[in-house]
Amino acid sequence: MSGERHEFQAETRQLLRLMIHSLYSNKEIFLRELISNASDAVDKLRFTAIQQPDLVSDGAELAVDLIVDAAAGTVTVRDNGIGMSRQEVIDNLGTIARSGTKQFLESLSGEARKDSALIGQFGVGFYSAFIVADKVSVLTRRAGETAAVRWESDGEGAYTLEEAEKPARGTDVVLHLRADEREFLEPMRLKHIVRKYSDHIGLPVRLREVKEGAEGESEVINSARALWTRPKSELSDDDYTAFYTHLSHDPSAPLAWTHQKVEGNLSYTSLLYVPAKAPFDLWNREQRSGLQLYVKRVFIMDDAADLLPPWLRFVRGLVDSDDLPLNVSRELLQNNRTVDKIRAALVKRVLDLLDDLAENKPNDYATFWQAFGAVLKEGVVEDGAQRDRIAKLSRFRSTHDSANASVSLADYVARMPAEQKAIYYITADTLAAAQASPHLEGYRSRGFEVLLLTDRVDEWLVMHLPEFDGKKLESCVSGAADLAPAIETPEQVRQDSEFAPVLERLQQALTGKIEKAQLSRRLVESPACLVAPEHGISRRLERMFREAGQAAPSSQPVLEINPAHPLLARIKDTADAGEFGDLAALLYDQAVLAEGGQLDDPAAFVKRLNSLILGGAPQRSSIIVPG
Repeated sequence: MSGERHEFQAETRQLLRLMIHSLYSNKEIFLRELISNASDAVDKLRFTAIQQPDLVSDGAELAVDLIVDAAAGTVTVRDNGIGMSRQEVIDNLGTIARSGTKQFLESLSGEARKDSALIGQFGVGFYSAFIVADKVSVLTRRAGETAAVRWESDGEGAYTLEEAEKPARGTDVVLHLRADEREFLEPMRLKHIVRKYSDHIGLPVRLREVKEGAEGESEVINSARALWTRPKSELSDDDYTAFYTHLSHDPSAPLAWTHQKVEGNLSYTSLLYVPAKAPFDLWNREQRSGLQLYVKRVFIMDDAADLLPPWLRFVRGLVDSDDLPLNVSRELLQNNRTVDKIRAALVKRVLDLLDDLAENKPNDYATFWQAFGAVLKEGVVEDGAQRDRIAKLSRFRSTHDSANASVSLADYVARMPAEQKAIYYITADTLAAAQASPHLEGYRSRGFEVLLLTDRVDEWLVMHLPEFDGKKLESCVSGAADLAPAIETPEQVRQDSEFAPVLERLQQALTGKIEKAQLSRRLVESPACLVAPEHGISRRLERMFREAGQAAPSSQPVLEINPAHPLLARIKDTADAGEFGDLAALLYDQAVLAEGGQLDDPAAFVKRLNSLILGGAPQRSSIIVPG
């Protein structure tokens, strides 16, 4: 290779090795990626020309050309879009700036290394050319500039860069095909690929052959009409699925979609998709995401975040508006009444789609909920206007069905016994911890169903959803969750009197650790549990605040004891103050562990527990000074 030599970025070299040697299961997608890039370049030109109309003053039709030269063994993908400057060539073709590249490389293990359909999801589509080519040349000229540049590489770790001549703006990507990839020199093969993947591109894709050194007549081989502008009656499921793949670079078919044309006070077209799988960056709320925005079929931006709220960030699709100005910016989108109205309509449209999915395709909805349920639940916290709709769409595990997140709040309410007053729930870090919690014992014994909430967002969800269908949501670990009957039994009255001194001693022995001690109506098998004060936050939420480095409201838990448990009988009969203090500490530590917490002094707990197992009095920790 001649010209100025540059080394590829390390990650780019690694990616190229994968492209050349591993990603081969669906080679034809290289053409989809290159045509998509060419289409993007034309969209960028249209957008830039709004402010600089001289850039398109030549009057040339905007298009993508495929030029086949069988004698030379090359396929050229040519566009007359925005083009690139020398520095842009280095930035775009010499390095991979997108943050997802590392995750992409890490994700390609085992069979995944053969799945070339993954590449577009990570913004590295250009490099798919090396799946079929042993050399790639790029000739490009930035719109509005006279200088052109030629980039060339064999994909083996370096590329060359040199000045060149190009009569018009745009980019030519020339693929020198490997000897065993000559099938892509067949015009019928290329037509099939274009119609399969790129028929919806909103500009003509033209095919021409080079014969005897001259380019022949061109033939338009796609419909050259943006899919969303076509009537729904003309479109098949395959059309919508193919467009979703182009739009999202997700090789999986979408679960559902909605295509709508609105005319009246607002005029816009929307095409929204619900994916089947979550992207790798779903939980990065700082990652810019959103719908594609077009204005009068002119591409404006790829990630208009203001068109949907963050709790619908999993939705893919586009909006084409007739009412917004062509020079709309991100700042204008944030304070635009038209955008606000479109956003409200899109939110309703997505929720309608999810309602339909939940009612008519429950298996698909279960797939959706597994992938995106925790994100949708953020809407309960962030959007009061949609709180009830999202609550109805929410699914949970419960003591009725802990294997699947399939229990709706409506199902729960329908199963409530007549004597049950509230919707009970427990929050925990894991399903196993929730199921094993001693707080559930009294509810199980009474036949009351309990929701098992293990998503981190659930702590905020229950704070913002005080009731559903007239039934209060009540935490099983709250001091206010009282399972006592309306009239106390003689046995309970006796226990209250008998254990009053024990409660007072426990409160004194555990000063600084608990707010108070009280008899429990929820415990059946366990000796004790910790509950949040009536107006306090849960201990799990306190822990989450601390882990995030944030100050949590200061409160101490309430220790509830089971008067029927043998350990409490022993504690009640213990006269020695020191022994009582150790038993009280053991009781407290057990309660901490039972809810998945961490002990302040694990060694002391082990010593006390060993002593109890051996049948003696628990031994207090001491310090021995060598004599």
